[in-house]
Amino acid sequence: MVEIRRWLDRTSESWAPPEPRDLTSSLRFLVWLTRSQSRRVMMGALLGTCWTVGLAVPPWVLSRAVDKGLVAGDTAALVRWALLLLAIIVLNALLGISRHRTMTKIRMDASFRTVRATVWHTSRLGASLTRRVGAGEVVTVGIADAQTVAQALTVTGPGVGAVVAYAVIAVVLFTISPLLAAVVLAGVPLLAVAVGPFLQRIERTSGDYRAHQGLLTTRLVDVLAGLRVLNGLGGKAFVASRYAQESQGLVGRGYRIAGPSSWVGALGGGLPALFLAAVVWLSARMAAAGGISIGDLVAVYGYVAVLVVPVTFFIEGSGDIARARVAGQRIIDLLNLPVSPHQGTEALPAGCGPLADPESGVIIRPGVLTALTGTQAAAVIERLGHVSSDSGPGVTWAGVRVHDVAREEFRQRLVLADNHAEVFAGAVREVVAGRLEADDDRLRSAIRVAVAEDVVEALPAGLDTVIAAGGADLSGGQRQRIQLARAVYSAPDVLLAVDPTSAVDATTEAAIIERLRAARRDLTTVVTTSSPLVLDQADEVIVLVDGRASSVGRHAELLQRDAHYRALVSRAQDDADE
Repeated sequence: MVEIRRWLDRTSESWAPPEPRDLTSSLRFLVWLTRSQSRRVMMGALLGTCWTVGLAVPPWVLSRAVDKGLVAGDTAALVRWALLLLAIIVLNALLGISRHRTMTKIRMDASFRTVRATVWHTSRLGASLTRRVGAGEVVTVGIADAQTVAQALTVTGPGVGAVVAYAVIAVVLFTISPLLAAVVLAGVPLLAVAVGPFLQRIERTSGDYRAHQGLLTTRLVDVLAGLRVLNGLGGKAFVASRYAQESQGLVGRGYRIAGPSSWVGALGGGLPALFLAAVVWLSARMAAAGGISIGDLVAVYGYVAVLVVPVTFFIEGSGDIARARVAGQRIIDLLNLPVSPHQGTEALPAGCGPLADPESGVIIRPGVLTALTGTQAAAVIERLGHVSSDSGPGVTWAGVRVHDVAREEFRQRLVLADNHAEVFAGAVREVVAGRLEADDDRLRSAIRVAVAEDVVEALPAGLDTVIAAGGADLSGGQRQRIQLARAVYSAPDVLLAVDPTSAVDATTEAAIIERLRAARRDLTTVVTTSSPLVLDQADEVIVLVDGRASSVGRHAELLQRDAHYRALVSRAQDDADE
C-alpha cells in the first residue's frame, strides 16, 4: 500500500511560467494549470472514474443477491453475492481515499503554481508594480483567487468520473428498460436549463464583487501600514468609519452573489432527489406491471441513488468553473501587465565597476566607499540601480550599458538598500539571509557590521526570534540596522545604500560606517548622506548641485576648497546638534 501511495504521489515538480497564449482567457489559464500537472490530472481522472463507476456496482451485485439468493432460496449463492458486495465496498473505499489524496494534491499544485506565477511576474515588474496595481489586489490574487481557481480543477477528477458514470448507468438501465434510460439521459439537459441562469448571474455579480474586494484589501493594507501616523494625527476613527462603510458596501455585493449561489446549492441537493423519486416511481410501476423483476427494481433504485453523486458534481463543478472564470480573469489581468519592452542579455564585466551616470555626471570608482551628498542624491542612486522609471539607457558598468544587461545577473551583483525596503515576517535568521542560504557565521558578521548585535541579543530567541511584518515590533533604528545587515549579507559587488544611518545616534553611526568600510574593502559601496561623520569616513565624496556632480574629493579637501560643501556640512551639523 505504501509503494502504491508513493507511485501515486510521484510526479514532475518542474515549473515554467505560462506562455502568452495561456493568458488570453481565464479558461486558457485553467488549461495551463491542468497541462502543467497532466500526469497527476490523468491519474485523478482515472481514480475518479473508477470510484464513481464503482458506486454503481453494488446495486447490481445487490440485485443478483436478491434474484439468485433470496428469491431463489439459495443460501450459498446469497453468501457468495454478499461477500462479493463487501469486497467491492472495501475496494471502492480504497479508490475513494486515493482519489481524494490525488485531487487534494492537484488543487494544492494549482494554487501554488498560480502564486508562483504571480510572484514571478511581480518581481519582473519591479518598482513599477506599486504604480500600476494596489497591494491589496496582489494579495487577493495570491490568496483568494488562487484558491478559487484551484478549486475548479476538481472537475478534472470527480467531474470526469461523473460524466463516465452517468453514461455507464444510462447504458446499464437501457438493458433493463429503454424508457428508464431515456428518462435518465433527459435529466442532464433539464438540470442545465434549471441551473444555467443562476451560474450566469454568479459570473456577472462576482466580477463586481471581486473588483471591490481588491480595492478594499488595498485600503486595509494602506491603513495598517500607516496606523502609527493615523494615531498621531488622530485620524484613526475617521478612517475606521470610512472602512466600515466600504465594508458594508462589499457585504451588499456579497449578498447579490449569495442569492444565486444558494439557489445553485439548493438545486444541487433538491433536483437529484426529485430525479431519484421520479425514476423510482416509474420503475416501481413497471415492476408492479411485471415489466421488470424485483431484483431489477432494487438495482434501478441503487443506480439512480448513485446518480445523485455525479449530478451533484455536475452542479457544483459548474458553479466552481463560473467562479474560477472571474478569479482567473483577475489573475491573468495581473500576469498580462507589460514589463519593460527591453530585456537585456549582455553579461556584466568582472569586477566592481566603475559605474557612470551621464545625466548627473557621477562616476563611481570601483572598490571604494563613495558618499553622495546634495540635492537629488536619491534620484542618482535610483538611476545607478536601474529602478527609476526614468533611469534610461545611459548608466554604464565598466562601459557596458546597464540597460542591456540581463536583469537577473544585475540584481545578483548590485543591491540597492533603502529605508523603504520591505521587512517580511519571519525569524531574524531568515530575514537577514533573504534569498540566500542562512549561514550563522556570515549572519553574525553581517549583523556586527550593521551594529545590530544588541538588537538580536535583546530578542527572546536571538536569531530564531520571529519579527512582525514590516518590522512593526522593532524601533526605526533597529529596523534600519536589520535592513542594512541583510544588504551586507548578500555581499554584492556594488552596494547602493540610501541614508543607511539616518535613524541611529552618532555613536552607532560612526561604528556602522567604520565597520561597513572595513567589511567591504575592495568592493564598491555608495551611500547617500549629509552626516559629517559618514562623509569623513568616505574614500570619495561627490557633491551634487541640482542633481549634477559639482565637485569630487575627500571630505577634508572639499571643506577647504568648496564653499557650497562647507555650507552643506554646516547645516547638517546644526541640524544634528538640535
